[in-house]
Amino acid sequence: MSKSDFRAHCLNRLKSLSPSTKKVRDATVNKQLQQVIKALEGKRILVYWPIGFEADIRKTIRSLRRDKKVFLPFMDGVSFKMVPFRHPLECKAFGIYEPRNSYRKYNLIDVAIVPVVGVDGSLRRVGFGKGMYDRFFPTLKTKPFTIFIQSCACQTTQNVCDDYDVQGDLLITPYGAQGMRKTNVKRTTRRGRSCPHQRVSRIFNFKKDYRLTF
Repeated sequence: MSKSDFRAHCLNRLKSLSPSTKKVRDATVNKQLQQVIKALEGKRILVYWPIGFEADIRKTIRSLRRDKKVFLPFMDGVSFKMVPFRHPLECKAFGIYEPRNSYRKYNLIDVAIVPVVGVDGSLRRVGFGKGMYDRFFPTLKTKPFTIFIQSCACQTTQNVCDDYDVQGDLLITPYGAQGMRKTNVKRTTRRGRSCPHQRVSRIFNFKKDYRLTF
């Protein structure tokens, strides 16, 4: 399977979601995302303003703005830069909403929350094919803890991405959180039993498992 074939497959799955189903799934994603961010304790966070088929994380954004430094992408040629989140947002190219431009350069964040169309076997991102995140990440001072977000889980065990594609640390879908590294995270089954699993519905000892320092 090629990356373009996989992208088309994932987009078809996203398009097939009804608005009501997506709303329920996005609520689950927001709940999990807020748990993860609380455990990470990062202070500077890059988010995205959802459009189209992307998971709606606006509830999480509102929560983060109370005590975090929140940034949004701002289109800059074939890539983007970070600017502080502030209203009003303006609709720009590709229907992307952006805050006002900032002439101050920001290149340091603790956490990046990134929408994905699909994810390959090495937890690398398949996006819409514009390559903006791939160009943006190398401009950062250090690599942030990167969280991929999906409304509809679409993942392949094959490594279809290129080396320059952004690699995530954690993938959050309506079905749980999945990381590349082995952790002590467990999944609680409907019968109340706990079993080790990469895809989880609850997060335990997250900060300890990932040994993060900010």
